[in-house]
Amino acid sequence: MKIKVLIVDDSALIRAVLTEIIQSQPDMEVVGVAPDPLVARELIKQREPDVLTLDVEMPRMDGLDFLERLMRLRPMPVVMLSSLTQEGSETTLRALELGAIDFIAKPRLGIKDGMAEYADLVACKIRVAYQARSSVTRRASAAPAKAPIEPHPVGNRLISSEKLIIVGASTGGTEAIREFLMQMPRDCPGILITQHMPEGFTKSFARRLDSLCPITVTEAVEGERVLPGHAYIAPGHSHLLLGRSGANYLCRLDSGAQVNRHRPSVEVLFRSAAVHAGKNAIGVIMTGMGKDGAAGMLEMRQAGAYNLAQDEASCVVYGMPREAVLIGAVHEVAPLDQLAGLVLSRLGRHGERALRI
Repeated sequence: MKIKVLIVDDSALIRAVLTEIIQSQPDMEVVGVAPDPLVARELIKQREPDVLTLDVEMPRMDGLDFLERLMRLRPMPVVMLSSLTQEGSETTLRALELGAIDFIAKPRLGIKDGMAEYADLVACKIRVAYQARSSVTRRASAAPAKAPIEPHPVGNRLISSEKLIIVGASTGGTEAIREFLMQMPRDCPGILITQHMPEGFTKSFARRLDSLCPITVTEAVEGERVLPGHAYIAPGHSHLLLGRSGANYLCRLDSGAQVNRHRPSVEVLFRSAAVHAGKNAIGVIMTGMGKDGAAGMLEMRQAGAYNLAQDEASCVVYGMPREAVLIGAVHEVAPLDQLAGLVLSRLGRHGERALRI
């Protein structure tokens, strides 16, 4: 049975491009196209699509308003289309918060080169969204988030300066990382994060997290010192690596080739943590498709790091954590809402229990 896709976009050209891409895939089909959310609403009732592609900016009803209503009344997998602008990236992050599975940057139409690669990306995102459909229902029925409580401090400056927290995530990771960081106290160890995200979105992502979390969150800069109470997001144009200068940890950036089809790659970050932090690192691998980071996390474990993975039930896509578990890279598996507590427990606090493997 083919994946049924409904395309919602006010641009006839975008609708045509997406239709051609989707119809060329052997495992999916376009069951309808809509120029705005009002037409889409009727087509959803008639065609019962498995996945929706949704433009962020549309006439007659804002894409975010439509998404919010859809997730409340008829939750289903949604892949957002976003422009490569600051406003577009901020709106997309809000869409992910409302329940969209993933997003695709709009193609630069008129440029034939790269369209094959773009077609592969569109097809991959739709397949991932379809696989994650059960998580959409879980998230829609989940209880509303409680008001954040100021986390208790670690209370040990030596621990905060010597230890590091190393995080990797992909699909579903923007909200998982937000929940994790909101539980981190202001004196927590420095945190390095690689989230699969294109250039132009990571700065907005860091800015959004910084406005929500107790700690300071920034996009990583080459050569800057890693400080307690700070989290550093890998920029979309470069791999983020951990470096060292004397007693200081540093952020290093590398704009080299993709690793596991990604730049930034979780693999690169984890391997650098194994080399430069060893037993002083705590690794966390979260929701995401594929296996990026699994082998690097195993190197971290072999170097003495303590590693945790998000469990299947709380993942949007249980790919990267599963691969890390399968090769023996993980010490503990736990739900998303317990990961921060477990990390803090390793730093000398009492945390939640989790499944030991």
